[in-house]
Amino acid sequence: MSDEIAARHRFWHRQLDEFPSTRRRLTLLAIVVVSTITMYYQQYVAGAVAPSILAHFDMTFRYYITITVVASAFGAVASLLAGLGDRFGRANIVVVGLFFASLITFVGIPSATSKGAYAGFAIALGFFEGVVLVATPALVRDFSPQVRRGTAMGFWTLGPVVASLIVAVVASSTLGILHPWQDQFHIAGSVGLVVFVLAFFTLRELSPGLRDQVLYSLRERVVIEARARGIDVDAATAKPLRQMFTPRIVLPAFGVSAFLLLYFSAVGVFVIYFSTVFGYSQAKANGIGNWFWAVDALTVIVAGLLSDKIGVRKPLMAVGGVVAVVMSMLFAHMATHPTTPYVTVVLVVCVLSAARAFAYAPWMAAFTETIEARNPALVATGMSIWGWILRIFVAVAFLVLPSVVSSTSAVVNYGPRLQQIQHTYAAQIATAKSVDPATLKVLGKDPSDRTALAAAVKQLVAHQGVTPVVAVHELLALRQLPAGDRAFLLEHGRDVLEARASAPGQWQRWWWICAVGQIVVLPTLFLLVGRWSPAAAKREREEHEAAVERERLELAAGTL
Repeated sequence: MSDEIAARHRFWHRQLDEFPSTRRRLTLLAIVVVSTITMYYQQYVAGAVAPSILAHFDMTFRYYITITVVASAFGAVASLLAGLGDRFGRANIVVVGLFFASLITFVGIPSATSKGAYAGFAIALGFFEGVVLVATPALVRDFSPQVRRGTAMGFWTLGPVVASLIVAVVASSTLGILHPWQDQFHIAGSVGLVVFVLAFFTLRELSPGLRDQVLYSLRERVVIEARARGIDVDAATAKPLRQMFTPRIVLPAFGVSAFLLLYFSAVGVFVIYFSTVFGYSQAKANGIGNWFWAVDALTVIVAGLLSDKIGVRKPLMAVGGVVAVVMSMLFAHMATHPTTPYVTVVLVVCVLSAARAFAYAPWMAAFTETIEARNPALVATGMSIWGWILRIFVAVAFLVLPSVVSSTSAVVNYGPRLQQIQHTYAAQIATAKSVDPATLKVLGKDPSDRTALAAAVKQLVAHQGVTPVVAVHELLALRQLPAGDRAFLLEHGRDVLEARASAPGQWQRWWWICAVGQIVVLPTLFLLVGRWSPAAAKREREEHEAAVERERLELAAGTL
């Protein structure tokens, strides 16, 4: 029994009372990053097969977006709850979140038999995503000193980015082989269960006394461990939301949420957008995602390393933000030019992705340092406010999306069948387009109606310039169109054609909204801690290191 209790204690109480060795610290960071990638992979896989999901459940685009809205709202609640990680730890939050998210992805969503059931599972998945959204960057912060924070956060940012890349690569590679959309969830869920087992046995975290301090560099480990014995954790974490809900934390969190609107749009609707506006297949549309996320993944690491190298974050954030604004505007312009060559689309998407990634990795590092400056014992609480604002922002944005892009439902729901009918009965469709819908409706009920026949012949002669005899033959050929397909064309054909005509302009308005979001983040950069000048940052670093060295010598001499 004692062995059982010891095992239970080991897997629930995961705290480390001293800083791990460099090798173990990097291993723990790697586990956190892999867990983050897996969690987001499961969250984002729906976007890769969204058209198939809508068709399978006969789901409107508005209904699909509403699921995203409600899931984001539940994620916002979960993000605030995850702030309890300051009192009860972060590692168990990640492990439990991984377990339930993986079960939902592997079993729940693929087994859904109605759109209501699908919605319930997707919303539950959004809840656990909100929990992990807060706990994983808090863990990364705990294990990374400030002089390496940019690199560490660059790797954490790989979580959602690499997850999006995996989704795009797996979908574009397997959709032609594994046709059912459920298979994409089976793949993601099985990966999640494997990573859960890894995290369950290996993931650990720092004790409250250690993580409740600011670690500037690893040279301070001895001093930090000595200070940890005198920290009153309860006092440091009292009234957490009151301590953290300040303009210097709230406004940058809002600004970056607006900045990430294009990112979340890419996750949720890129496939739908490129399918409906540019006419790409699901596999080809996911191929665009391959480029977008691959460039993003490379750039966040480079940006993180560079910000640590030069000792400042803000110049990189500003440059990346400005270029992202310009490229977002160009991306929006392409929406009304669907004949843009595929290579050009890829180039624009790549530069846009690189710019936003160049800004985001340093931003994450600077934001955690801003929270530390306020109270290092409440990092999870500060991150929970960011997660809460982000999820609320996404919920509101996607609540508005169907009103801005109102044409998508008709194109997604009815477009594929209309395209199939057009391909099979091209001549008949050309005839139907030249005849007034009211006349076609009468002929559909009574093909021998002389008045309607005369009107149809007259309309064909006028629109196509054919003789009355040819017009009659075309009308006779129109009868070869099956009654079900004819009824479908009469009911939805014109709506789809009108929706396709208006879709580019509507999507362009949405991408302009995203471009404005890229602008919103720029003035909030001034609220984050950190210098703009590398020289000034270097002077501060040297002064800090000198003070720590004096404290270390006093500690060694036994006077501290």
